Amino acid sequence: MSCNKAREALELVEIVVEVDAKKEALQAEEVWDRLQRVEKIIVAKGQKVQTYVPDLSVKDDLMHDVLGRTGNLRAPTVQVGNTYYVGYNENIYEELMT
Repeated sequence: MSCNKAREALELVEIVVEVDAKKEALQAEEVWDRLQRVEKIIVAKGQKVQTYVPDLSVKDDLMHDVLGRTGNLRAPTVQVGNTYYVGYNENIYEELMT
């Protein structure tokens, strides 16, 4: 359900989804490789939102937050510019649409 909400919100503002974690299962090593290339990662779990700057000092916490029970990258995950958005939070997606 949250993936559908995320996709609908992004289509309204014509943001291209560069990573579709629901369709493309990314495991820990590849996830870390991709996360290191951006400036910021915003992780939403319900109403809780955590912002990370990818660095070895936060790797364990960051990976814990972005990987699901299966060990794959959680969905929805969207890359917009130099920022990854992992998980769905209505407020975050409202900000993306402005």
